[in-house]
Amino acid sequence: MTTDEKYMWRCLQLARCGQQNARPNPMVGAVIVAADRIIGEGYHIRCGEAHAEVNAFASVKAADERLLHDATIYVSLEPCAHYGKTPPCAELIIRKGVKRCVVGCVDPFAKVEGRGIAMLREAGIEVTVGVLEKECRWLNRRFFTFNVCHRPYIILKWAQSSDGFLDKDFHAYPFSTPFTKTLVHKMRAENDAILVGRTTDERESPRLDVRHWAGRSPLRLVLDSTKPCFPELDFSRPVLPQLMDCLYERNVQSLMVEGGKATLDSFIEEGLCDEIRVETSPTVTGGGTPAPHLPHGIMLLEQQVVEGNRIASYVFNFPK
Repeated sequence: MTTDEKYMWRCLQLARCGQQNARPNPMVGAVIVAADRIIGEGYHIRCGEAHAEVNAFASVKAADERLLHDATIYVSLEPCAHYGKTPPCAELIIRKGVKRCVVGCVDPFAKVEGRGIAMLREAGIEVTVGVLEKECRWLNRRFFTFNVCHRPYIILKWAQSSDGFLDKDFHAYPFSTPFTKTLVHKMRAENDAILVGRTTDERESPRLDVRHWAGRSPLRLVLDSTKPCFPELDFSRPVLPQLMDCLYERNVQSLMVEGGKATLDSFIEEGLCDEIRVETSPTVTGGGTPAPHLPHGIMLLEQQVVEGNRIASYVFNFPK
């Protein structure tokens, strides 16, 4: 591991602390290093408040300020170059007079997208870009997908029997355990919206909240032509592209889909899935609604066995 990678890993550790409250802004961590010693660090705590770089500089002790002219600032995402709710971080870095800036990845947001890096270089600061780039992009995959693809990052999720059915004899069946249900609620807290189809809503009346975890409950959506989740949806035309446009306009950056087979298959057929989570119970049902087939090109990301259930996460190639 190189020195730059070591400190970028620390940036990523810090960035994850903003997972709940930074949204819809990206998670960002910053570390200031002088003479191979961290003299300041911070992360973006809450949307609308100070960015990671601001908090990192604010944490530098008065006795260490004299070291800034020889220091390197590491930041997991390109410093902003525009005035939004806060002033540009690139300008702050220039004012502080650091010698070097190491950036994990370029910000895809249209108002940044390389401008922060260019501003730093024009001011004479040495800039290195792309240290742990894949990891930095993965951390903010929802933010990247939203800004690059102009739609939410989409996670399909279902639980199934060991013989591949979503239910038992076409009736709802509790494949999840109490603890794996808690893990699902954790996922819900990490995403902006959650969707089911009409059949699931009528059969199970799911609350789709985070009552077993701390955090914000996602926006609850039901794809039902008789009770559309948004008034703009026209069910006489393909619905999912319209839904993507509606969610993008409302700044919904991530969507979990927990519906039944028809709803899940519709997203897969449209190519609207970035990640899939499948929980497989050892239960054998012998019949019922077949689980969806995994789409071509998706790869196993990780799997674990929890209370006897196998949980597998799949993902398409990322970054896009």
